[in-house]
Parts: sequence; C-alpha cells; structure tokens
Amino acid sequence: MTPFAGLRYYLSEHPSIVGFRWSHSQSWGSTWSFLFTSIGLYLSAASLLHALLLLVFRHRRSLPVGPLPAAHSLCMALLSATIFAGTALSAAAEIRDTRWLWRRSRTTPFQWLLCFPLGTRASGRVFFWSYAFYLTRFLHAGRSFITILRHRRISVFKLCSHSASIIVSFLWLEFTQSFQLIGIMLTTLIYTAVYGYRFWTALGLRGACFPFVVNCQMLLLGCNLVCHCGVLLLHFVTSGCNGIGAWLFNSVLNGAIMLLFLNFYLKMHYRKLKPAAGRLAAEMSAIVKDKDM
Repeated sequence: MTPFAGLRYYLSEHPSIVGFRWSHSQSWGSTWSFLFTSIGLYLSAASLLHALLLLVFRHRRSLPVGPLPAAHSLCMALLSATIFAGTALSAAAEIRDTRWLWRRSRTTPFQWLLCFPLGTRASGRVFFWSYAFYLTRFLHAGRSFITILRHRRISVFKLCSHSASIIVSFLWLEFTQSFQLIGIMLTTLIYTAVYGYRFWTALGLRGACFPFVVNCQMLLLGCNLVCHCGVLLLHFVTSGCNGIGAWLFNSVLNGAIMLLFLNFYLKMHYRKLKPAAGRLAAEMSAIVKDKDM
C-alpha cells in the first residue's frame, strides 16, 4: 500500500468513517440539552475566570501561560488540516460512488457540495468529518481562556463568535444542512493557515508585515457570503436544498457576526490611519510655514 493509498483509507475508507451515523443515542454531544448546557458553562466559566483574575491579580497586567498558546495553535492547525483533507477525500469518494444517481436529476458535483438533495440523512463519510469539526469547535473556544489569562481581558465578540460556531456546526448535523461541506473545507483551510501562523509567532519567529489573521478571517467571511448566495440560488432553481430552515438561521447568525467583525476591522484600520494622518497634517503644516517664511 502506497502512503497516499494508506492516507486515503484512514481518512475516507475506514469502516468507522463509512459507517458513521449522527444519532442522539450514539454520538457524543448530539443532544440539544448538551448543546445549551455546554455553551452556558463556557460563557459562565469565561466570565468567572475573568472576574477572579481581576479580583486576585489586580495589579498584574498578564499572567505567564508558558507554551500553552503555542501548543493550542499547533493542535488546532493539525486538526484543521486533518479535517480539511478528510472532508475533501470523503467528498471525492461520495461523488465517485453516487455519480450514477445524479445523472437522473442532472446534479453536478459542485451543486451537491452546495445543495444537498431533499431527504439527505447525516450518515456516511462526509458527516463523520462534519462531526469531527463540531467537536473541534469546543477546543477552538478554549482560546478565550488563554486570552483571559494572558491579558486579563474578555471579549464579548469572541465569546459570541465561538458560541455561534458551536451552534452552527451542531445545526449542520442535526438538520443535514446544505453548504456545510464547503463551509467546513473553507474554514479548516483558513484555520490551518491562521493557527499555523499563530504557532509560528508564538515560537518567537518573525510575523507578517500586515494583519495576517484578520485578513484571513475577512477572506473567510467573504467566501462564506458568496457560497450562501449560491445555496439560495440553487434552492430556487432546483427542487430544493435540504435543511434550508437551519441555513436561514445560519445566514442570520453569520450576518450578525460579519457586521460585528467589519466594525472591529474598520476600527482597527482607523486607529492605524489616524496617527499617519496626524503626521501628514503636521508635515504639510511645516511645509506651509516654510513657504511663508
């Protein structure tokens, strides 16, 4: 067996992957009660940790966390790369195995990636990786605690964004929502780059000369917006996309997050442009004075 064949087997042909089925009785964390309880505990724990640090370490700006940020970033980068590769290989395998069915309905592989046919169930290869992605959202949310420990600062936007990510990935599986495969591959590809970069800088190596992480997140939001428009178009052009109700909720949630992030992005650039504008105004004033003399 060649290395690529072995990789393909363990990422898309293993019996546990092929035989996966999203079930409230068999899949850990698959119930609504677990979803709401876990998010409530996450928000409460983050708020409590922030309050305790303000109370106990009142005069310290930050706490040493050692290699924890680097370890978290490396773990998330490796998991994101694995899920991306597994989803891509599993999607290719599903297209190969079911292409003969699509010829009757004239469905293309790209249409299937964006729009699941009505009646699709959350079972099989691609939904195994969707489930893996859902579980990694909890590890992704753990970055909030690292930020609180390092800077004694709590970000409401980050807490809401992480909670929304968990809810959205749960809805993908619960309602077999269309768009999720593209969403998973885009997110894991961008997060592989983002967390790889964070691991790189956490080691003390030189970072980029521009806001790499923020620009990657803007790219992800833009790609998601385009894909959401594609799902809406296919829903009306074809016989319908599965899980469209969950997709609508997902779209509203993503829209709210996008507005908050754009507000943050514009404020960040405004803070950078303001000192530059001040320096330019001072230089122009000096030039005018010199001319007057």
